Amino acid sequence: MATLEDIGVSAAINILSAIAFLVAFALLRIQPINDRVYFPKWYISGGRSTPRSSGNFVGKFVNLNFKTYLTFLNWMPQALRMTETEIINHAGLDSAVFLRIYTLGLKMFVPVTIVALLILIPVNVSSGTLFFLRRELVVSNIDKLSISNVPPKSLRFFVHIALEYLFTIWICFLLYKEYDTIAIMRLHFLASQRRRVEQFTVVVRSIPHMSGHSVSDTVDSFFQTNHPDHYIGHQAVYNANRFAKFVTKRDRLQNWLDYYRLKFQRRPDRRPTITTGCLGLWGRKVDAIEYYEQHIKELDKLMSSERQKIIKDPKSILPVAFLSFNSRWGASVCAQTQQSKNPTLWLTDWAPEPRDIYWRNLAIPFVSLTIRKLIITLSVFALVFFYMIPIAFVQSLANLDGLEKVAPFLRPVIELKFIKSFLQGFLPGLALKVFLYILPTVLMIMSKIEGYIALSTLERKTAAKYYYFMLVNVFLGSIVTGTAFQQLHAFLHQSPTQIPRTIGVSIPMKATFFMTYIMVDGWAGIAGEILRLKPLVIYHLKNMFLVKTERDREKAMDPGSVDFPETLPSLQLYFLLGIVYAVVTPILLPFILVFFALAYLVYRHQIINVYNQRYESAAAFWPHVHSHIIASLLISQLLLLGLLSTKKAAKSTPLLVMLPILTFAFHKYCKSRFEPAFRKYPLEEAMAKDLLEKSSEPDLNIKAYLADSYLHPILRSFEVEEELVELERVEVRVDKHQTHHVSSPTLSGEPSSPSPPHHVHQHQPSPPHYNDYPTSPQDYYYQPPLPPHYVYQYHNQP
Repeated sequence: MATLEDIGVSAAINILSAIAFLVAFALLRIQPINDRVYFPKWYISGGRSTPRSSGNFVGKFVNLNFKTYLTFLNWMPQALRMTETEIINHAGLDSAVFLRIYTLGLKMFVPVTIVALLILIPVNVSSGTLFFLRRELVVSNIDKLSISNVPPKSLRFFVHIALEYLFTIWICFLLYKEYDTIAIMRLHFLASQRRRVEQFTVVVRSIPHMSGHSVSDTVDSFFQTNHPDHYIGHQAVYNANRFAKFVTKRDRLQNWLDYYRLKFQRRPDRRPTITTGCLGLWGRKVDAIEYYEQHIKELDKLMSSERQKIIKDPKSILPVAFLSFNSRWGASVCAQTQQSKNPTLWLTDWAPEPRDIYWRNLAIPFVSLTIRKLIITLSVFALVFFYMIPIAFVQSLANLDGLEKVAPFLRPVIELKFIKSFLQGFLPGLALKVFLYILPTVLMIMSKIEGYIALSTLERKTAAKYYYFMLVNVFLGSIVTGTAFQQLHAFLHQSPTQIPRTIGVSIPMKATFFMTYIMVDGWAGIAGEILRLKPLVIYHLKNMFLVKTERDREKAMDPGSVDFPETLPSLQLYFLLGIVYAVVTPILLPFILVFFALAYLVYRHQIINVYNQRYESAAAFWPHVHSHIIASLLISQLLLLGLLSTKKAAKSTPLLVMLPILTFAFHKYCKSRFEPAFRKYPLEEAMAKDLLEKSSEPDLNIKAYLADSYLHPILRSFEVEEELVELERVEVRVDKHQTHHVSSPTLSGEPSSPSPPHHVHQHQPSPPHYNDYPTSPQDYYYQPPLPPHYVYQYHNQP
């Protein structure tokens, strides 16, 4: 059992680590050489093009303005300067709502902490029941500040119950106001957006096979019949798995070619060579540049051939399509209604925004999705219990006092003062953090196997799995496993009738472990997030070996984004700990307040200066956050109910029975009142925007606008490269007497191949069109046009 001294050692280590990270960041961020690592958002948005530096050579790498070193902490007030509206315009609604979760935590726990510390601590300390328990029960000074110190049958439990009601009312009030505010923000955000392609696009899956008809003909026939006034065409989805492998291989070869070209530029007197044998260990030596150029040329021929095969083979068309409508109202009706009397066919839903699509999963047959989800559900269940083994080991480290009684031979090592404080105060939280490090990646792979077609959905499903994992393993598992180790000796040497009472007393004692976890993950971990050590090292390695142009340097930047699958569940765990221990062990609440304040400051800076979100879901994750906070309330109430039942508080315990029922009723009300704004698009809103658009842009060609909106990124990049090669075919040579044009062969050695068509049921030539879809949140206000020759096609990435 960790003592106050052990908690002090852990606090010292983590506070010093956090300060070191923050100071290192404050110094590194003002160096010109690191500008693209700590301010990539401004380079992407066009707010900055070159690092701020002094004129001389050294000043391009090191900040020589010593006055800035005196104000190196000014990033903190700068992070708080931007308003919420400016953040929405700058980074999107997802980022703004993500920050509101941290402010919600501060609003929630600041008054709760003040009330709990002023009222509950004196009530718990003055009881003193732990002084009279048997010596076999492991206790510490921190436990004497908790509800465990209140004797059985005490009237003091009425104070805990009253505060549980008070805290629940306060939290529910804040949740209601927040849900209402975020729902209004979402509707306003959607209403104020410029025209976007997904507002007119619906994805249809489970298209039935009709003998003698192609998928495209089947889709056109069905939707021309059932949506004759609004359906204008569709874009087929092609299975391009083999083509995608070629693209991946070509990228790898191109990277090597760029590397050897750069190496040759640095040493023109020495031509780079490679060995063609296994792993480059033996074989004949060849010119590296010529070797990779030849392989790329051969691969381009294969890619052109494979592309032709995909276009011409009807079997490559998948039973899924993106439907285009001439109005938002028509798309809303199609996306939000059942299309067939057979509910397993013609399944429609809103199409994700183009950058949000996970193309690989479009190739999954819809009939296999149910089986996949069942298998993944069972796998997640097994994974949760598999992780109980390392969790149990971690908890054994946190409970050395209880372990000593069972294994006394370990006592000489454990009793060393510093080792004992380190093991109990710092190592358990760090070990648990390490065990959880790879888990989000594993859960993301599982979510992808389930077959979701949107990155935002994949991240929400992964976050849900991670939350359940942390609830069972980190929270409940830590309490149960820790209690079992901690009280093992007492369990073996007391009558069975005393076991429930021992468990009831022991549950609050896990607060010490969660204090260490909060300090490792919530203090030092958050400070490490702003340092960006891994992106910093990777950027400079790329800059040293691979970068030769400004374009290469931009590619080397890794702005990242808010890691919702990991960040949201971890954040919800802190809500759970704060709500559960507010009444049980209120001394834990200040640790949580420090986390919320520090995390809010860090993530505000990252969102403003670093992160570039991959998609915009308009805060679609908020209903899950709200539900999990309600679940935390219910868990808190049920645990308190069980704890009081072991305290023989027969007079006060029944007062708690109604609280979970009222809390669940509140949740159902919020769900019915606000959640439709996050699941459906109102027809009233759709019609209003359509009428406004028709009056302001009567000559809009919606077919041309939607035509290339869902072009697969692999095929788009391949076509852009073909376009650049085509432009490079004409080389202008100017000599002393004349100017003449000399044609050079394309990289692939053959002309560009045609592309799969965009199917419209009224074919007519389309004028030059523009892809009005933003690639980042700031592009909601300006969308650069694409070349008019872009084709209309879809392919599927493996």
